[in-house]
Amino acid sequence: MKFNVFGRAQAARAAMLAGVASVAFIAPTAVMAQDAAPAQDEEPEEAELAASGNLIIVTASKREQTLQDTPIAVSVTTGETLERAQIRDLIDLQTVAPSLRVSQLQNAASTTFIIRGFGNGANNFGIEPSVGVFIDNVFRSRSAGQIADLANVSRIEVLNGPQSTLFGKNASAGVISVVTQEPQFEFGGSVSATYGNYDQIVLKGDITGPLTDSLAFAVDANYNKRDGYATVVNLDERINDRNRYGVRGQLLFDNGGALRVRAIADYNKIDEVCCNVGNVRFGPTAPAIFGVGGQIGNEDALTDRSFLNRLPTNEIESYGGSIQGDLELGALTLTSITAYRELTNVSNQDVDFTSADIVNEFRDQSVETFTQEFRLTSDFDGPLNFLLGGFYFDEAIDQNSTLTTGANGRQFFNLLAGGALAAVEAPLGLPAGSIFSAGPLTAEQFTLDNTSWSIFGTVDFEVTDWLTLTGGFNYTDDEKDFTLAQQSFDELSNISLVDRYIFLLTGGAVTTPAQFNALPAPNQGFLRAASTTQCSATSPAPPACNPFLGLTALQFQPPFLGLPNSVEPGQTRDDDFSYTLRASAELTDQINAYFTYATGFKASSVNLSRDSRPSAADFTPALLSNGAPSGSVILAPSSPIRDAGLIVPNLSTGSRFAGPEEAEVYEIGIKASFPGLAVNLAVFDQTIDGFQSFAFTGTGFALANAGSQSTRGFELDTTITPIPALVFTFATTYLDANYDSFTGSAVGDLSGTRPAGIPEWTIATSATYTHQLGSSGNNLIARVDYYHESQTQILDGLPDFIDRTQPDPFASARAAATEFRRETSEVNASLTLAMDMGLELSAYVRNLTDHRNLTTVFPGVAQSQTVSGYPNQPRTYGGTVRFKF
Repeated sequence: MKFNVFGRAQAARAAMLAGVASVAFIAPTAVMAQDAAPAQDEEPEEAELAASGNLIIVTASKREQTLQDTPIAVSVTTGETLERAQIRDLIDLQTVAPSLRVSQLQNAASTTFIIRGFGNGANNFGIEPSVGVFIDNVFRSRSAGQIADLANVSRIEVLNGPQSTLFGKNASAGVISVVTQEPQFEFGGSVSATYGNYDQIVLKGDITGPLTDSLAFAVDANYNKRDGYATVVNLDERINDRNRYGVRGQLLFDNGGALRVRAIADYNKIDEVCCNVGNVRFGPTAPAIFGVGGQIGNEDALTDRSFLNRLPTNEIESYGGSIQGDLELGALTLTSITAYRELTNVSNQDVDFTSADIVNEFRDQSVETFTQEFRLTSDFDGPLNFLLGGFYFDEAIDQNSTLTTGANGRQFFNLLAGGALAAVEAPLGLPAGSIFSAGPLTAEQFTLDNTSWSIFGTVDFEVTDWLTLTGGFNYTDDEKDFTLAQQSFDELSNISLVDRYIFLLTGGAVTTPAQFNALPAPNQGFLRAASTTQCSATSPAPPACNPFLGLTALQFQPPFLGLPNSVEPGQTRDDDFSYTLRASAELTDQINAYFTYATGFKASSVNLSRDSRPSAADFTPALLSNGAPSGSVILAPSSPIRDAGLIVPNLSTGSRFAGPEEAEVYEIGIKASFPGLAVNLAVFDQTIDGFQSFAFTGTGFALANAGSQSTRGFELDTTITPIPALVFTFATTYLDANYDSFTGSAVGDLSGTRPAGIPEWTIATSATYTHQLGSSGNNLIARVDYYHESQTQILDGLPDFIDRTQPDPFASARAAATEFRRETSEVNASLTLAMDMGLELSAYVRNLTDHRNLTTVFPGVAQSQTVSGYPNQPRTYGGTVRFKF
């Protein structure tokens, strides 16, 4: 076995071996290719694999190994497959990797990668992703810096399950590793142009070659522009367009000696109008939308028609550089990877998703990341080899955001209040016309500084020629320091309706807890009952009930308790020891097997949003008679925050951060490779304790730890080559997912239920046929692939359906979500004429049958029981001209 640190001669050997798969479709864990003559320096086993078409070199285990020899559940997709399947970014990668699922929300930056049902974090920069993404060995911490178009990719490896002992940045759910082409010492390159429907234009080019005998360069660039496929009807504008480009330059120093250095610098820009949101269900607030002259889709989310008062903008800039140095010290190799990256994300959008001008959000985020990794690897002839590494991570996040009440905001909320806003302003002590007046609604300033370091490594001991035992470890120390500040400008949200009623009932005599507590007990009892009981047809008449409490639902942007403060330090401190134990066996020349027990870890995540609230341990809110928080300062019971004098009106509990995730997996795998057939099976039982659940509630985001979430299942991949020109692949993933314990979700106790959004079955299958056109050296390559996800419930629940009049107020919220389900079936095809002189002509279609579904749904913003959703992409097609030289 060779490590992924080698000189020029070894690199040429690896490229030669990988080349035998040049016309293959990559099944998630197997590669089949046409017959090829073995290279002179191949080992007999590798030569046999090459002849049968089952060889590709991967580095998922930080070693140069064939897929069959890699004792990890890993999916591999080559650059050629990306070209044939027209996979342009990581979002489309899921159609060839069935254990991977990708979800995109309101803008391009909000993309979540999910492996085996585990993944989160895209919609909040304070949440670490459970799936780590590495590009050329450099960790990309946020999805906004990961989703640019794939440039000059050699292969993409998707590693399923916790990866703690081979990657310095611990990943509790899995890893996506993108490996790009490095500079070559022979002049070459390619150019391509694509034109597709919706006036899509994609241009790509790369060039590489020597500068000196020991220094090579590579430059590549890409440009992708497309009109939107959805229409904002009232504005007569298109949405869901493409407008992105990227450039990258590389230098490679390799004089055949002990030192090898690769330097990379890149810049990517995305400036798009994204993303289309359709109306799925009308709620009782819809008449108010119409009442202010607004429009909203007629429960027709899949028609690609929407209504907005402004087009959303999303600008992402991601740039940085890395230097990797490999120094061979005899049988040892020292690797250093130093990287610095900057990311900015600016978005401005209408968040009520109607043509009425009600609420708009602006968000400006920036991330600066520095990473340093060292690895020492061995290549001994003896039975023992090891990898020992250290990883340092330093990141600073700044976020400024605002909500603005639009021109129709007060009119809309006044209709929801039954026209009462003007009438209640004077009794509430507010200026006339002040509630939801046009202008600033909130302003937020958040920072997060994250420093972590880890020591990791593996040891392989070859007990016999056929049995290898592996032990690995990772110790991680993680520190986060964060500041949260917010200004709430809405006058209604800044007062407690309970306290104001007590003030009125006492003629202004009671304004503080001390004054209330000084009253006789009967008076306290009457005031407490009257102020916390909402007037209704069945309640006592005022003054024995509070006529203002009907406005509580409009107080969705209350005053904010910033931190750090005297009770909450604004920091997390985590450390963890993860480990891997594995036994891998070469049962025969064609069959390998392995058993793995591994643990993984993800540090605490911070709720960088206006919905950050103190924990129940730090604050106990006073309650209304129906059990909901009352927002009262006067009636609030003793708690650290109240006793410290920090309480503000309408303060409730929630979370500032979610604690760490700890993963555990048992896995058995078999990899078999025969002439014309490859079969690979992984059976696993994976659990994450403390899974960091992040859910939208309609007016905010709830971050909480699930007690335990588990997934049991299997991944089966087969590749059949009945004749050298024809390759069939079939891959399927079965997931039996369960919330073993989740009592504190936004929709109540989910323990014992299946997590939403995780399909039970996922299938990815394909057929590739290569027809040689006589003896010309020209080939006609036809490819068809099919991707399917079985029907699954999209959301665990809809929080705005909570009914507090019922014994289980959350039951209605969970029940309301059961009707929203998704099933995916997508057919993609391409036909390529590949000429011997380097010219290629291709035609392609993605989503051939134009199958439409909702990728996700969510509660309408400030529109109770309205449901909105994100439709998937319709059929796209086009043609590509490519020339390789």
